[in-house]
Parts: sequence; C-alpha cells; structure tokens
Amino acid sequence: MELTKEQEQAREAFKVFVNEHVAPHADAFDREQRIPEELIMLIAQTGYFGLIVPEQYGGKAGDMITYGLLCEEMGRGSASLLSLITVHGMVAQAILRWGSSAVKERWLRKLAAGEVIGAFALTEPNVGSDAKSVETIAVKKDGEFVLNGTKRWTSFGQRADLFLIIAQCEGKPTAFLLKKDTPGLSLEPIKDTFGFRAAMMAELTMNNCHITEDNLVGRIGFGVTHVATHALDYGRYTVGWGCVGLGRACLEASLSYTAQRVQFGTYLRKHQLIQHMITDMIVSVTAARLLCLNAGYLKDAGDPRTGMETSIAKYFASTMVVKAALDTVQIHGANGISNDYPVQRYLRDAKVMEIIEGSSQMQQIIIARYGYQEYL
Repeated sequence: MELTKEQEQAREAFKVFVNEHVAPHADAFDREQRIPEELIMLIAQTGYFGLIVPEQYGGKAGDMITYGLLCEEMGRGSASLLSLITVHGMVAQAILRWGSSAVKERWLRKLAAGEVIGAFALTEPNVGSDAKSVETIAVKKDGEFVLNGTKRWTSFGQRADLFLIIAQCEGKPTAFLLKKDTPGLSLEPIKDTFGFRAAMMAELTMNNCHITEDNLVGRIGFGVTHVATHALDYGRYTVGWGCVGLGRACLEASLSYTAQRVQFGTYLRKHQLIQHMITDMIVSVTAARLLCLNAGYLKDAGDPRTGMETSIAKYFASTMVVKAALDTVQIHGANGISNDYPVQRYLRDAKVMEIIEGSSQMQQIIIARYGYQEYL
C-alpha cells in the first residue's frame, strides 16, 4: 500500500501544521484544559473540518486515507485536539449518511467550514457501552420532540454548537440534532480528567428541550443500529490513526532521549534492554499503521469488510499505544513522570484511547463474533 503523490503532499502539509501550531503548545493545552479558539478557527480556515465532506456541501471531497493521515498527525501533536476532529466528523458523517436533504443543506456546509462545531452525545451517567439502553427520553408532541435526560463525557461539549443526541423515542433509540442555544439545555464542564484534559468535556442536561421534527436524523429506532453505528465506525477509524500518531510521538521521544541520556558510562540506546523496547515500538507502530491503511483502503473502495477491519485496527492500535507509552515512561525513568517531559501526557492520553468510541473489550466482542461467522 503506497501513498499517492497527493497523499504524500497532504501528509507533509499536515506535519508542518502540527509542528508549528500544535505540538509545541500541547502541554500548555493540557495544563489549561482547553484548546484555544484561535487554533480551532485556524483548523477551520485550512479546510480540515471539511476534508471528507462532498464538494456540493462545501467540503474538499478527500479520500479516507488522506483523512487518516491528518488524524495521525493530530494524534502525534495532541490527542485532545484529535478528539475535536473525531467528534466533529462523527456528526458530519452521520448527517451525510442518514440526514434528510433539508438537514444536509442546513448543516453540512456550516460543519465543513467550521462555522458550526459538532459533538456526539451518547454516553450517560448510567449507560456506556450498552448504547441501546440510553435513558434520555424524547417524546413526540404537537409536531415537536421534547427531550429530557443527561449526557456525560461529551468531548468538546463546552465548545460545540450542535449536538448529535441519542434518545429513546417510543421505546426505540433515535438520533436527534440539538442546538446549543436550545432553551432547557445546560452544560457543566468536566475538569481534571486522567487524560484528554484539553478535550473540553461536558455534561449535558436536557430539561424539556423542544425541537422540531426536522431535527430527526434517520427514522425513529435508527439511533443505534444505523446512525450511532455509522458515527462510531468513523470515530474508531480516526482514533486508530490517532493512536498511530501518538505511538510515533512515543517512539520519537524515546529515540531522542536514549540518544542523549548516559547511564553506566554509555548512552541508553546502547543497552540491549532499551533496544528491545525501541524495537517493539517500531514494529507495533508500523503494524498499526498498516491496519489503518487497510481500513482506509476498504472504506475508499466501498468494501463491506471495512467495519470489521476498522474495529481490528482500532483495537490493535489502542492497545499498542498504551504499551508504547508505558515503555516510553519507563525509558525516561523519573523524568517520565515529570511535567518537564510530555511523555506522562502521552501515557494518560493513550489509556483513554482504549476506552473511547468503543472500548477494547467491545472491539474484542465484535471481532470474535466476526471470527465465528467468517472462519467456522
């Protein structure tokens, strides 16, 4: 799988952007627990929010491998910023796939331009992986829907203008769009998380939020089986690539540190145990990238296997990056747990990668079911 000339050029542009605007400031983002508005607007100006949105809606109609390369570089620079690319894209992709013509016309152009920032609100205080059991309720009344409930751990919930909400309607999980300024919607920032501290997470409380019928995405009952499934597949793809980027950051930090640090009269890179750790990182990052490339190739080809291959890529890449981050901290010793080095942030963010957009255990269940169907 070789990248095209255009993809190589795009990757270089993404790398330059991250090196200039993201990586040098990521520790500050983490400490301040926010992504600056200026950076969000700069991403909008570059067109990255609309990279895979069709041209008819103001996007660049890019391919999925190019988008994966963007996510890799963002993950290398700041996992928290990657989550903005992820959740914003999940909303856009859900609308593109399941929204009515009117919904697409109303929102996709604004999402592609970054005029509106989207966020996906699925998880609740009592509901995580069991998405079909959400407790948020939507009642249809007089041509409207009335939403009541609470959503938690919503990445960029503090900043988003538009939320994709999964709620029970007539006893069936259903997807809705909810604007930030809707009366009855309140937001509570979630601070001091273990990782993704700059992801501006929030808890959303809906108290008799009235929305019109044209804010329905798909049909009643499509919320999990169609809309959320499609959004999560996209999210897993971006997270898998982000893990490759974060794995690269771990590898680059380890290579740099071991080439400078002297112990027992020689550079750390000369010690065989260190070489073993470095070797594992190189091999694991390379393997994760190939899995992500495969998933992207299948998505661009419209191959139905892409969902399973995306789960495989996300599972492997997220477990890989936790091991890489642990080894990176170990290589750095006491410096690895110091705020003077970014590797402690890498470890905290890496662990979150195993949880978001379907935990590692959920991916194992999905992959195992596929294995029984495909190979027995």
